[in-house]
Amino acid sequence: MRLVSFGDRGCEVAGLLLDDGIVPVAALDPSLPRTVKKLLAGAHLPRLAQCLKNCSFTPLPRGSVRLGPPIPDPGSIVCIGLNYRDHAAEQNIAWPERPLLFSKARNTLAGPTDPIVLPTDDGGPDYEVELALVIGRRCRNVNSAEALTMIAGYMIGNDVTCRHWQKSDGQWFRAKSCDSFYPCGPALVTADEIPDPTRLRLTTTIDGTRLQDGTVSNLIHGIPALIAFISRTMTLEIGDIISTGTPAGVGCYRKPPRFLQPGDVVECTISDEEAGTNAGVDLGQLSNPVIAAQI
Repeated sequence: MRLVSFGDRGCEVAGLLLDDGIVPVAALDPSLPRTVKKLLAGAHLPRLAQCLKNCSFTPLPRGSVRLGPPIPDPGSIVCIGLNYRDHAAEQNIAWPERPLLFSKARNTLAGPTDPIVLPTDDGGPDYEVELALVIGRRCRNVNSAEALTMIAGYMIGNDVTCRHWQKSDGQWFRAKSCDSFYPCGPALVTADEIPDPTRLRLTTTIDGTRLQDGTVSNLIHGIPALIAFISRTMTLEIGDIISTGTPAGVGCYRKPPRFLQPGDVVECTISDEEAGTNAGVDLGQLSNPVIAAQI
């Protein structure tokens, strides 16, 4: 199942993404909650799937509505730095012994085709395709063996970062938390469709040039270990987002550096590296134009 939030920013409602368009949850059952987070919290997905079998609603054309971030209202966005072996290698630094955690503010959330808005000050804006997971069960002190059962689903994230600020500030929050700096989606693909996330392949392409190409199997700290580590010290709530890190190829370590600039279109994809775009293994694509902030 592919859950989406669609509509104007701040007013998104839940729907299902199908091959031929979007079906609003309200059209399937008006008594169901209207947000993806509340659907997860109420354990309504089995009922939603049953409603879909009997649905006669003609899907809305995908291009007729704005897709927002699948979870517009997470309690936390927890991110992992330096978590791919090849990303550590391109910096010529040792792997971190423990997951390196940081957070992004909620104002960073953007939809899969929303613009990435560059701040007026040049911060060295960079791209980072990431596999993001959404928590489906409130949890604390989870062990690695049960960690995957806490996941509601997966989506694509782009952890846009101002590299100059990241290096100069001494901490990362400002560099990571500009408005629009976490495009994600296009849908929350439920975990039952992704039985083995380590097979997933991540790519970033800008203006026809592929700049990142990695697989989740290259993670330093795998997904179960991440959930166990994070939940050791903080309660993870339903709808929380964990962004698991980015592979090599980011702009700041290219020669010469390749930072984002107005006019770019950043395309991030995640799909099964062996099965390609077969049903159930393709998380889709982000395609975000880059624009300058309006002064």
